[in-house]
Order: sequence, then structure tokens, then C-alpha cells
Amino acid sequence: MSGILNGMRVVEGSAFVAVPLAGMTLAQMGAEVIRFDRLQGGLDAGRWPLAPNGQSLFWDGMNKGKKSIAIDMKDPRGKELITQIITAPGEDAGLFLTNLRVRGWMDHETLSQHRPDLVSVTLSGDRHGRPQVDYTVNPALGIPDITGQEGSSDPTANALPAWDLIAGNMCVSALLAAERHRLRHGSGQAVDLNLKDVASAVIGHLGMIADATLNAQERRKSGNALYGAYGQDFLCADGRRVMIIGLTERQWRGIVKATDSAELMQRLAHENNTDLNDEGARWALRHQITALLSPWFHERSLSEIAPLFDAAGLTWSEFRTTKRALAEDADLSPDNPMFVETQQGASGSYLVPKSPMTFDACETPNAVKAPQLGEHTEEILGDVVGITERQIAQLFDGGIVASPKYNKRAA
Repeated sequence: MSGILNGMRVVEGSAFVAVPLAGMTLAQMGAEVIRFDRLQGGLDAGRWPLAPNGQSLFWDGMNKGKKSIAIDMKDPRGKELITQIITAPGEDAGLFLTNLRVRGWMDHETLSQHRPDLVSVTLSGDRHGRPQVDYTVNPALGIPDITGQEGSSDPTANALPAWDLIAGNMCVSALLAAERHRLRHGSGQAVDLNLKDVASAVIGHLGMIADATLNAQERRKSGNALYGAYGQDFLCADGRRVMIIGLTERQWRGIVKATDSAELMQRLAHENNTDLNDEGARWALRHQITALLSPWFHERSLSEIAPLFDAAGLTWSEFRTTKRALAEDADLSPDNPMFVETQQGASGSYLVPKSPMTFDACETPNAVKAPQLGEHTEEILGDVVGITERQIAQLFDGGIVASPKYNKRAA
């Protein structure tokens, strides 16, 4: 596969979201990413959502462009093979991503004995070594208590695994930074990070820790309102719902002009002795602003509103289901060069994204389907481990490794 990372080999031992995402991101930039799994598949081999044929669409999405080897990870020979794959020679090899650290085998201290310049990036749950996922980190840090409808006392979890996604991209950054250090200094290293620290760091960067420390009042739920400025959803005359953003002064003035509400807003500002060009003032008066704007939306259909907002260059969108977005939004269609219609085995054909990053010095690799479990077992054993065809056949016969192609031949 071509791309900015062409020639780099990364080995991935993973489950869940963050590390598979990291490997897939590297693969989409051209790296050769080898994922190893148990013979029956890893923990996410059957994760939802599922295709009508039962195939995991999660697996298909997170493993695009990777190579797959299926191996008995409990057998001593299987463990030896995985070690050889991770520590195989090559200037652009010896790079390992994992969240499945096993002390005394699949940890940096042990693996680096076979390759001293090994770079390994390991993601754990928290700094104490306990398992964590988004759905446990979020409540621990208070996020569900500020998510959901205003006035509700019930915590609301988020369907998007934000901390996993951020942690996955931090794993990419860490791997590339450590690899650059190795190129300059010749030494490998272990990089450790954990999901809860990633989340804690982010809420610190956003000022949320400082807010909870210095201000007496807890931050409350605000529904669909844009915290700290003005942004709100409105129901239109035809039952469609839109989101409009007035974060900046320019955005705010655009809303006022498009809705012909300058006089109403001037009166509101005067009554409250404030300046609505200030985003904090817009937040404080958000309920009054919404009450003034709502009749304008209630009297107009989306087909009337959309051209007005587009002509004014406003920051807005309609609320859609994902199915409707696929049917209506050209950015979720082959018109967008990021997407390629791809047949994913027996699951069906659907849009598959390439990397959203483009580099003008290198082509963007095309979208590649995810492998079947063990699809590249023979190739990896031959090209990476360097064993003979006869030895490979013995491994298959002994049940140490598996491959859909070998299984068909054996049948």
C-alpha cells in the first residue's frame, strides 16, 4: 500500500476501540499493520453493529487495510511466533501497539530482550492497571452529569466513545514520536498511557478541572445549547429540526440578520444592561434569546430556512438520522473523494472511508476492506518470520495457526 508511511511495519495486539483505531489510522497512511488474534478471533471479532449475515461491522471498520494472522496464543509455539513477528528485523519494523500486555511475555521488558531497539506503545485502563472503558471513565470524571436535557437529574452516557478515539490517536502520535527518536538516537523505548489519564488530561485542557476547583457552582446540564455562548436547536414549521450556532460575534450577527431580529435583540440587551456581542452574555440570556427566535422558525419550513442560512454563511445543520444523512448528504456519498464503495466479503457493499488526511507529497492510499480472520497467516509466517512452507504446513496441521484459505484446502 502506498502512502506517507509506506515501508513502516507495525504489529498490533489489541481489542476494543483505541488501539485498533490507532493501527487502522497507521494502515490508512500506508504502514503495513499486522494484527494477531486468537484462533477463534479476538474480543471484538463479533462486536456490534452486525451486518445482516452476522459479520461484525465494527471489525470491518476498525481493521481496514491491516493484515491478519490467527494463532493459538496459549501454545508455547504460538507465543514464540508472536514474539518473532513483533521483534522481526528491519529498520522500519520493531514497532508494537497493544492494550493486551502480558507480563513475562508480551511486555516491553521481555520483548526488548529479542530486539533492544523495540518501540512499544501500551494503552491501559488507568494508572493503577485496572480495566477501564469510555462508559466507566465518563461517569468517574463527571461527564454524564453535564450531558442530557436541561433540568434532568439523571446522568446521560454518550454513544460516541470520545476518550477511546482521542486515546487511539494519541497512540499514533506516541508511536511516531518514539520512532523518530529511534531514527535519531538508535534506541527503542516503552511508551505507556492510560485511558483515564487521557480523559483527565483533556478535561484539564478544556478548563473543566479549573472550573470545578475555583467556582462554587457545579456546571449543569444544558441540553442542546452550546455551553458558554449561543447555540440552540429549533423546530421548524414542517417538523424538521435545525441547530444554529452563534459562538463568534460574526456568527451571532449573521443569525440576527438572517432572522431579522436586530430590534428584538437590541431591546433584550438594553433591558438586561448587557452587550449580546459578548458570548458570555449570550449564554446567560440563552433562554430569552431562544424564546425570541422560536416563532421565526415555527413559521418557516426547512426549505425556506436553508437557502437563507446558506446565503448568509451561517454555521448550522439539520438534525438527521444516519440513514437520512446517507440518503441526503453529498459528503456521505461517492461525491466525496474520501469514500469508496467497497464490497466487504459476504457482508455487502457500502461506503468505506479512506484517511481524511491528505499529504501533497504522497498519494492517499485507497480504501481497503478489512481482512478475514487469519487471511494473511501464511504470508506473515513466510515473509516476516521467515519459515519454510513445510514448517508453515506443520503449524496448520498442529492447530497452532489458522487461515480461511488453508481451512478450505484441508476440507
